[in-house]
Amino acid sequence: MAPLPLLLFPILFFVLLAASAPSSFSKLNSTVTLHLRPLAAHVPPISDQLASLAASSLARVHHLKRPAKVNSSTTATSLAVKLPLSPHSYGGYTVELSIGTPPQTLTFIMDTGSSLVWSPCTSRYKCSRCTFPKVDPAKIPAFIPRVSSSSKLIGCRNPKCGWIFGPDVSSQCQGCGPGSKNCSQAQACPVYIIQYGSGSTGGLLLSETLTLPGQKVPNFLVGCSVFSSAQPAGIAGFGRGRESLPVQLGASKFSYCLLSRKFDDTTASSNLVLETGSEPKSRGVSYTPFRKNPGLGGSAAFSEYYYVGLRKIIVGGKSVKIPYRYLVPGSDGAGGTIVDSGTTFTFMERPVFEAVAKEFGRQMRNYSRAKVAETQSGLGLCYDMSGKSSIGVPELVFHFKGGAKMALPLENYFVLVKSRVMCLAIITDNVVGPEVSGGPAIVLGSFQQQNHHVEYDLANDRFGFRRQSCK
Repeated sequence: MAPLPLLLFPILFFVLLAASAPSSFSKLNSTVTLHLRPLAAHVPPISDQLASLAASSLARVHHLKRPAKVNSSTTATSLAVKLPLSPHSYGGYTVELSIGTPPQTLTFIMDTGSSLVWSPCTSRYKCSRCTFPKVDPAKIPAFIPRVSSSSKLIGCRNPKCGWIFGPDVSSQCQGCGPGSKNCSQAQACPVYIIQYGSGSTGGLLLSETLTLPGQKVPNFLVGCSVFSSAQPAGIAGFGRGRESLPVQLGASKFSYCLLSRKFDDTTASSNLVLETGSEPKSRGVSYTPFRKNPGLGGSAAFSEYYYVGLRKIIVGGKSVKIPYRYLVPGSDGAGGTIVDSGTTFTFMERPVFEAVAKEFGRQMRNYSRAKVAETQSGLGLCYDMSGKSSIGVPELVFHFKGGAKMALPLENYFVLVKSRVMCLAIITDNVVGPEVSGGPAIVLGSFQQQNHHVEYDLANDRFGFRRQSCK
């Protein structure tokens, strides 16, 4: 393949531009007892931040349920890598990766719901609608291919081009139709444009060197994005597609521990661990098998999601009645549960959410609903605890196939919106946007995964978790 032509990026840019404060708790049986204390006077309400996160979570879910494109393994390397994982106020958790020769270190949002690894790229990189907290759109760090001696464009006939565009990609390349003899081996793979629900990105595919602690990974597929919308950083795809980071590395499993979200940026971090080889079962981890994705509803993009077999949702010891069609994906691809680090608040389709909310309401009927807070925060179930010194909150448990039970700590499913008002941190359609049917019915978001060791055992095709502090 030819070295990266410098004049291509100004042209590509214009093409794409045209296209485009916790409380303390104690647990008792199936009820969590919350001891309330007022917020300090200088702490502002977080309803605006919650509304933004709820809206972005729902936009993300809409994309997951109706993916716009088909994303689509490679040889394993010896690997045992720990990377710092940091939370951000815009809802994502980020890792730093070093790309190029010499290495250029950049920030990437870890995303288990997509597969391509891409970075803001070239000195002409532009990002619209990127006014996130502590993110200056004009100062987003970008990868500079011209100063990397290992940068090469992915050619149209390179198999890795087909990972993104499918096996018939050559027909999309100029002069590379069936039977053509004029297709150059060095001709670049087509421009990619990827949707993420609330935003998008576009650019060209590169072969680059990825530097990890203690080793270098040559010929790593990475996206060089010259234009993005509503993307505060690059994205490191950890999905099941061929182009994802763990699949390209031949990782047998990866795991992470998400720090508790304080709805602001922090310098604290926890670990994201990538491993290869035959490791023993992690101590104290409960496992449930990943589900096969039957039918896919005409969209092979669903195949890159991590489906799990959620059998029951238990509120305060009571099993909620949920129609079977929402728990198991059907032949049309609708239904089932996926795990997604890129969605902040867990999503449930309305019939599932209403059943869960009804059971919470039945067990918390002595407390007043805070309808105004529900509207302000974008969350569908809020309670006003004024005049109460303590309350009993039903415990929330997700029961998976194989018997694994994820009993959530209270801070993982209720959030204090303002003094004496708390809301269930789960979203549904018609709360902050129009309903979108099809695709997964339940999306287990990052807020509910906080303070858990979460493991994607790729070698054994199973999902694992264990309660632990992620400090």
